[in-house]
Amino acid sequence: MTIEPPCASVALTGVRKSFGSLDVIHGIDLAIDEGEFVIFVGPSGCGKSTLLRMIAGLEEVTDGEIAIKGRDVTDLDPSDRGIAMVFQSYALYPHMSVRDNLAFGLTMSRTDAAEIDRRVSQASAILKIAHLLDRRPGQLSGGQRQRVAIGRAIVRKPDVFLFDEPLSNLDAELRVSMRIEIARLHRELGNTMIYVTHDQTEAMTLADRIVILRDGRIEQVGTPREVYEDPANTFVAGFIGSPRMNLLQATWVDRDRIRIGDTALEAPALQANFAGNTTVTFGVRPEHLQLSESCEQGMPAIVEFSEYLGSTRYVYCRLADGQTITIEHRTDFDPKNGSTVALSMTAGRCFVFDDQGLRLR
Repeated sequence: MTIEPPCASVALTGVRKSFGSLDVIHGIDLAIDEGEFVIFVGPSGCGKSTLLRMIAGLEEVTDGEIAIKGRDVTDLDPSDRGIAMVFQSYALYPHMSVRDNLAFGLTMSRTDAAEIDRRVSQASAILKIAHLLDRRPGQLSGGQRQRVAIGRAIVRKPDVFLFDEPLSNLDAELRVSMRIEIARLHRELGNTMIYVTHDQTEAMTLADRIVILRDGRIEQVGTPREVYEDPANTFVAGFIGSPRMNLLQATWVDRDRIRIGDTALEAPALQANFAGNTTVTFGVRPEHLQLSESCEQGMPAIVEFSEYLGSTRYVYCRLADGQTITIEHRTDFDPKNGSTVALSMTAGRCFVFDDQGLRLR
């Protein structure tokens, strides 16, 4: 007996968006599973918010299809899609109490008063804002207002939650606590959630899967661990991670060696084979570099600056050929600015990319 796989909670097929002659979304294909927390991340202008607004029905689709729970919603109004959206701005009614803000959408849809009270009570309990129900938005902190905005989405009992940079207006400490709240909310509700952010820390800590976008195209889809440890290209390698991955111009010597400047290094094991002196990009993350005082034990570099952060130190160096490199350093050795140090690394933790930026394996 053949068991059909369950349909995706949200499915995008060949989705395109153009503004006049300008194409901004270029044929996106993506399936998001039921109950999955997926985050769209990428630099400003990559199309992540536009894609979210198309799923919500706030932007028309130029071409392609959007399905939610197996139902084609491409041409449906937002109110008919089974979604609820939380915006960057809280968009609360300032003259209404928290209770009335939470209930407003249900009241407009003529939901039974007892059901409204039940849903408002349930949402306020989940978000720990029951003691705020009689206050107005002007009497709340930023974090409390964001909880109310999320609560307004919860009471609608949507199939899919959409979040458009919901934490951008909060300070750093509050963003951390709200990330924890949103993660807890996802565990408790179990709904499908799609979340847009430019903050890779939010993406790495919250997502089941991350969709990395650039110029209206998907560069890679994967779990936080997959996109961090197994990047598909130099864009993903450089975008995910803070500090970013070191990407250095190098020369492929043979199957076992790569040269950076005058230093030959052990190459990662690859299936690919190149002629000697082929130019490649060599990638290594700061935490996979080791730094020592003895210049005879690795690749020489001059320390330009270091940042002491308590548990770790980031050391910024310049190589003999002028390229810069960042090292995450955790030993007691305190390198001085202007001093010469030696860098070493493990080949298995390094990456090689071709002249188009694609990962070589």
